[in-house]
Amino acid sequence: MSRTEQLPVCQQRRAFTTLCRATGLGAIALMLSGCSASQHVSEGAPAIENSALREPQPFTRLAPSVYTPEEWPQALTADVYLPDEPSGVLRPAALVVHGGGWRNRTPEDMQGIAEQLAGQGYVAVNIEYRFAPEYRFPSQLHDLQQAMTWIHANADEWQVDINRIVGVGFSSGAHLVSLLAVAGAEGPLAEPYGGEQSRLAAVLAGGLPSDLLKFDDGRLVVDFIGGTRAEENEAYRLASPARQITPQAPPFFLFHGKWDHLVPVDHATDFYQALQDNNIESELYLQRWRGHITSFLLRGGAIDAGIAFLNRQVKP
Repeated sequence: MSRTEQLPVCQQRRAFTTLCRATGLGAIALMLSGCSASQHVSEGAPAIENSALREPQPFTRLAPSVYTPEEWPQALTADVYLPDEPSGVLRPAALVVHGGGWRNRTPEDMQGIAEQLAGQGYVAVNIEYRFAPEYRFPSQLHDLQQAMTWIHANADEWQVDINRIVGVGFSSGAHLVSLLAVAGAEGPLAEPYGGEQSRLAAVLAGGLPSDLLKFDDGRLVVDFIGGTRAEENEAYRLASPARQITPQAPPFFLFHGKWDHLVPVDHATDFYQALQDNNIESELYLQRWRGHITSFLLRGGAIDAGIAFLNRQVKP
């Protein structure tokens, strides 16, 4: 069935207003949903000001498909959204990855974002991945690498330009797509499932936990890595996108709530500075009065700006 993305701001505001009423925060819902709740930090004019988003186009959502090989420890599925473009026209793709502390949630969380990307002309691939603590790092990165291999294998059928694949994620999903982006074609993170087919052309990451060594030894990160910072220090370093940045990293758009206490805002500001130090094109969009969850629930302006940034990189 074809449909056109009509979701973002009003539906997110309704969802947040409902949340505020349930938690006794209704008096501040309108304030938090206002346009003044954003702050662009990036140098130069933001992409959203230079190139408006396309008018949303129709797309088709395919039935969920298994993207992992038969011998994979767990069968994982992906929802694929195909723009209704003329036959023979190559278009970019977006690997879309949900959050949940590496241990729960589903691709349904990212459905609205996948639909918005498809409406902009991307083949959006919204995936599952394996969860901690049963599966630990780097299992989840390997899942993303398999998803990239699957996109390449279906590129002809879906009319995907394999040189224009971007990554989009929030929270632990942002961590995984960012790690995929900085892994490179060679090295410890690229082995054994990465390589050239895992390259991303750009990344949109929200609520990114960029440096795992910044966290106390809480359960989420310990379960993901399989030990404390003292026990698994090298694994923490290897699993931290901020510690893997090289000048070969792709462009990044980051958005983050300034009131985020789960993933403090310095994860975004320090990562952004490291990107700038390596001369990597990047934008940082800070959301005033937002915590970790509200930065996602009220993400409309940030996602619009992020997709405009992706559009500038891969020109759907």
